[in-house]
Amino acid sequence: MITIRDVTLRRGTKVVLERAGVTLQPGEKIGLIGRNGAGKSSLFSLIAGRLHADAGDVEMPPRWRLGEVAQDMPESEAGATDFVLQGDAPLVAAQAALAAAEAGGDGHAIAEAHLLLDEAGVFDARARAQALLLGLGFRSDQLDAPVNSFSGGWRMRLQLARALMAPSDLLLLDEPTNHLDLDALVWLEAWLKRYDGTLLVISHDREFLDAICKVIVHLDEAQLTRYTGNYSAFEEMRAERITQAQAAYSRQQERIAHLQRFIDRFKAKATKARQAQSRVKALARMEKLAPVLTAGDFEFEFREPASLPNPMLALDDLACGYGQTVIVRNVNRGVLAGQRIGILGANGQGKSTLVKTIARTLPPLAGRITEGKGLQIGYFAQQELDVLRLDEGPLQHLVRLARDQGPPAREQELRDFLGRFRFTGEMAAQAVGSLSGGEKARLVLAMLVWQRPNLLLLDEPTNHLDLTTREALSIALNEFEGTVLLVSHDRALLREVCDEFWLVTHGGVAPFDGDLDDYQRWLLEVSRALAKGQPAPPPPRAVPATATTPAAVAAEAPVSAAPSAATKSASRDDRQAGKQARARLAEQTRPLRIEIQRIDERLARLAAERAEVEALLSDAGTRPEDFAELGRRLAHVGAETGVLEERWLEAQAELERLQPPPG
Repeated sequence: MITIRDVTLRRGTKVVLERAGVTLQPGEKIGLIGRNGAGKSSLFSLIAGRLHADAGDVEMPPRWRLGEVAQDMPESEAGATDFVLQGDAPLVAAQAALAAAEAGGDGHAIAEAHLLLDEAGVFDARARAQALLLGLGFRSDQLDAPVNSFSGGWRMRLQLARALMAPSDLLLLDEPTNHLDLDALVWLEAWLKRYDGTLLVISHDREFLDAICKVIVHLDEAQLTRYTGNYSAFEEMRAERITQAQAAYSRQQERIAHLQRFIDRFKAKATKARQAQSRVKALARMEKLAPVLTAGDFEFEFREPASLPNPMLALDDLACGYGQTVIVRNVNRGVLAGQRIGILGANGQGKSTLVKTIARTLPPLAGRITEGKGLQIGYFAQQELDVLRLDEGPLQHLVRLARDQGPPAREQELRDFLGRFRFTGEMAAQAVGSLSGGEKARLVLAMLVWQRPNLLLLDEPTNHLDLTTREALSIALNEFEGTVLLVSHDRALLREVCDEFWLVTHGGVAPFDGDLDDYQRWLLEVSRALAKGQPAPPPPRAVPATATTPAAVAAEAPVSAAPSAATKSASRDDRQAGKQARARLAEQTRPLRIEIQRIDERLARLAAERAEVEALLSDAGTRPEDFAELGRRLAHVGAETGVLEERWLEAQAELERLQPPPG
């Protein structure tokens, strides 16, 4: 059991914890959440013994073995598998003991060392290490590649594999999903579910927290609050707690105001002086409740695009890659106004390469990209440093952007705009190199919004964003009137934003006929097939079974052989007709989709109002004379909800009627 009791922790002048406490039971899987900068990583350092509390106690069983991911970038010529094996401290110690015993010719020590090796699982250790690497997305030909041959993101995966390899009773994971694609993330979830020890994980991925954690610890305002359940349960319980606390505070404020009015009115009257003095004492004795202070929600929105070309893009026989190396070829896809496309695929398959080519960061190696007239691209790079300058501040970035790309603006207007993204005062001039990952991501978002794009290309935009900022991004994308192409391992964001998917795999790009649950099931089927030495099953395809003509197949799937001129012409005609049909359908159904969205928003507000009224009706502190008005409000809410639900069903039925049946 881990017990944190009355702990105060300071980092410089900042108070991270103030008389905070929480108890964590053995075997629990706990999600540690809180806004960026709240001190979650400092709490990890406190538990790991790298920091010491200014006051209070942190207790945990002395024999517990601690596992965590090293944050330094490894530099080693060792092979990947050997590097991971070095994370198994008991195994390394047993191997060292055997080497020392053999060097000294001590038969008894040699026998003991072999016993230690057996206990450490030496016979299957290499296989276990390689299973970790394969699960985290490494290819078979990379298992013995030198550590130094991998990029930064892959080296962090090596550190994660090394932490998972180490036997542990307590595992601390700080944002383990940041460098993972969906394939590796699904595998990691399954591995952590089987983990027998106590898990404490920092994450801003709500679906990951929901899948893994049964306890949530919230670090807020230097306090630790424990909630039983996953992240979704935490949200419900915290909302209820905030509502109750706010109601108690409001009732007390009304009581204080009532007492103060009596004091002000009668303190000068001799006949009432004693009663007034009594109320002064009551006011002084009252234990004041603090108002409910939560971290200010971050909100932003994308500006309405100046134009919406349709189609936005046409990709014809496009090949993408670096130099002479082709990674994705024969891409024949169209992008229409208003589409929300999620791009799926394992790391290394070419998702980012495809996005960079569309963003004009990489030149096409073959084929053609036809852009619609008035196309304005907003590109969020996976590595923010691709678009940021470390020695310049946010204001300098925006001044240059307004000057070079527009729209032009005065400095004060730019400062006001940055303030909406929490870059206020001196922070507007602070060098980007000194900003946190979340702050850099917010700056890139600000630059995107300023450009007023009609096509957003987002490559892992949530890597450094906390949960509230991710929510703000999701809302902004859903309200954005342009087109979105999104690469992300955040399944909640993909579910909330995207209504169709492309799959990048085996050097091609094809539509994925399914949702994220289908994708995860397919990944599981692939994993099982490979484990049995069987060929991987093909992904679901959006090509109708009756489509057997070369033109129909070419329009929907990557091809390995160069098509004939006639086939190319037929394919282009077929794609053009399909694009025009989809554009007409999108325009025809747009009013219905907007109406359904607005009804959903109004129903959500009515549900919140219903909950508020019902809480007041059940509140013992509600005055009897208010019940009639509350009853009328509840009746109005019920009537409007019924009407809107009926209209929602009608609009949904009409939308389904207009949509073509699945092929």
